[in-house]
Amino acid sequence: MATTKRGTKNVPEEEIPIDYRTIDRVTGPLLFVRDVERAAYGEIVEITLPNGDRRQGQVLDSRKGLAIVQVFGPTMGMNVTATRVKFLGEVAKLPVSDEMLGRVFNGLGEPRDGGPKIVSETELEIVGNAMNPYSREEPSEFIQTGLSNIDVMNTLVRGQKLPIFSGAGLPHNQLAAQIVRQAKLRSSSEGFAVIFAAMGITSEEANFFLKEFESTGALERTVVFLNLSSDPSAERIVTPRMALTTAEFLAYERDMHILVVLTDMTNYCEALREVAAAREEVPGRRGYPGYMYTDLATLYERAGKIHGRKGSITQLPILTMPADDITHPIPDLTGYITEGQIVASRELQRRGVYPPIDVLVSLSRLMNQGIGKDRTREDHRGVADQLYASYATGKDQRALSAIVGEEALSEVDRIYLKIAERFENEFVNQRPDEDRSIDESLALGWDILSELPETELKRIKPEFIQKYYRAKTKAA
Repeated sequence: MATTKRGTKNVPEEEIPIDYRTIDRVTGPLLFVRDVERAAYGEIVEITLPNGDRRQGQVLDSRKGLAIVQVFGPTMGMNVTATRVKFLGEVAKLPVSDEMLGRVFNGLGEPRDGGPKIVSETELEIVGNAMNPYSREEPSEFIQTGLSNIDVMNTLVRGQKLPIFSGAGLPHNQLAAQIVRQAKLRSSSEGFAVIFAAMGITSEEANFFLKEFESTGALERTVVFLNLSSDPSAERIVTPRMALTTAEFLAYERDMHILVVLTDMTNYCEALREVAAAREEVPGRRGYPGYMYTDLATLYERAGKIHGRKGSITQLPILTMPADDITHPIPDLTGYITEGQIVASRELQRRGVYPPIDVLVSLSRLMNQGIGKDRTREDHRGVADQLYASYATGKDQRALSAIVGEEALSEVDRIYLKIAERFENEFVNQRPDEDRSIDESLALGWDILSELPETELKRIKPEFIQKYYRAKTKAA
């Protein structure tokens, strides 16, 4: 094997990175490099511009001597004859350590808070490792968000992936910031942290998040990754992987319980579509790449618990539905992969309700595994079911009264109508700085249900009616 001197070491000739000046063309965020002998999928490349500036990229595809490189940064100024591309022979890695807590990074994992770079002997590949389904542990612990409509009606369970489906103009940013501030475990002895990754947000939104986290002290237990709308779109594809790699280190190496908030997944998917168009791929539904389901799964499936490990990763992805269309490919595919959805309602927002979450179309498929005795409270399931049924009946009576008038309703129907109003205005609605415990939320639920005659409480066990309902009505 031929070798050559590099400093004082003999290095195999084929391992020496070669500078290629064979760029065929630049298309959007992509470089097409000809005559490349060896280039592996995911390999990191160093790009040197004619003026000496350096940028990084990653190999997306390599075939018949042609390497397609995704550039992490702007491609302006890249002269196809003078720009040099060096293939480094390694995949993208992120240095990780406990010092990342309380820090703010850009979408590529570089500090943007003025602090030093993270120097660590531990570097993890950002693509992560696939979690063996056999090694997965069933999620079973409750995470309290302080929001009654989530904690009681659509409970978030440790190890779950539960997306929030929102729309343009709805307060999902405010909701995300509130969840980051308030999320906690019922047992304060366990380590808990939040990883917050924002993709394609404006500078105003970024300043809002940072101000919220710093002013409330939430930043101390949070790692923030920010990709702005002015940053290259290719960076958006890397940002959630940086966040999840950090989460895996803290969860599985430091035994912490991690909540990962990803916003906005719609911007991530738009970046995927842009890269696919630059590669001239055959488009799938609405122009998105056909592999978008697989790509999203590589992110969402990094949530969970592993047998023998104390830590866990819970995901709360947030996406804005284009034109409020829940059948759009992004929410549609997300719903297939994740374990439920929390859906924001424009109608509730018009009514002045915050957070405007429509509990009737929302769902947490793992809710039953995280509630009940020794987790939340023994009456939790019954209260949630009775509130669902009563609110749905009340909304039906609201629609009916708009036609025939409230006077035409029976006495019980008018009670359900009142319950629907109270449920929206008192239970769902709460201040952006209001942090309710699960016991406070359940007590509020019982207060609303006390409007009903006992004979209407058909979804709650008699012993819980005896313990909570009668005590409430007697007190009243």
